[in-house]
Amino acid sequence: MHLVVASPETVAYKEKTKMSRIHAVPTAEATGKAKQLLEGVQAKLGITPNLMRGLANAPAALEGYLSFSGALSHGVLNAKFREQLALTVAQANSCEYCLAAHTAIGGMTGLSAEEIAKSRAAHSGDEKQNAGLGFAQKLVVSRGQVSDEELAAVRAAGYSEAEIVEVIAHVALNIFTNYFNHVAQTVVDFPAVDVRLGTQKAGSAA
Repeated sequence: MHLVVASPETVAYKEKTKMSRIHAVPTAEATGKAKQLLEGVQAKLGITPNLMRGLANAPAALEGYLSFSGALSHGVLNAKFREQLALTVAQANSCEYCLAAHTAIGGMTGLSAEEIAKSRAAHSGDEKQNAGLGFAQKLVVSRGQVSDEELAAVRAAGYSEAEIVEVIAHVALNIFTNYFNHVAQTVVDFPAVDVRLGTQKAGSAA
């Protein structure tokens, strides 16, 4: 998978005007496990996102993230719905970096601009997906304290136990990256989107 990201000139400008609060480790400066992991990300994606470079300060954290994400990619939820979940969670947590990243990646999985916008608002034209995204949003807002009725509703929408568990897992995975980016103030190296629904930042890279 090769991602379309902001141009080098745009990224360079942003890095001059806004610095991450946690150092984004360049692959060339990385050593040991961190270097191995970053090179693996580059080989797989064609880029090394600033999120990964930030996590590389703690190779155990980067490896844990990649392992968890990789395991879930082989689960019962398909790639498009996984991106929809990521968008729902990122919007609920107002994570600018993850909204930008998953808007780009979601488009690559086949999500339309309308589907991306709806996913951010925890909605879908598909009844089952709509229920799952709403459940994911409730998990974020309630910090996992969903009611019996809310759990029953997602089951009634057709979700198996495996699907429910994976929805919870994806929410947890995306909360981790959202929170990391909030703390690090990771420089966005994807075409930027506004955290407000239905808008794109003026002058953002295409």
